[in-house]
Amino acid sequence: MFDMLGMMGKMKEMQARMKDAQETLPSITETAEAGAGLVKATVNGRKQLVHLEIDPDLVKPEETEMLRDLIVAATNKALEAVETRVADHLKQATDGLLPNIPGMEGLFGK
Repeated sequence: MFDMLGMMGKMKEMQARMKDAQETLPSITETAEAGAGLVKATVNGRKQLVHLEIDPDLVKPEETEMLRDLIVAATNKALEAVETRVADHLKQATDGLLPNIPGMEGLFGK
């Protein structure tokens, strides 16, 4: 028999765990580099750029276009990397609360 009250309790617990997990997302960070380390971008679990490091040799007026491209590349790499960590973090926070329900895996990313 389907235990509706038990399932509702599990859902409330899952919501609480998800909220807690989401509140810790800013502490999850990933750093990626472009141009063999000339540009490094650090993003957090909320997909925000939180730190940018640029090699001083790149800060020349004639290198502006290349610098822009490297910043974009490093930022995008870091965002890709943090997406996987966030999905794992959220999945871990709710692990074991609900049975394998088809379609729920989409809530946690890949």
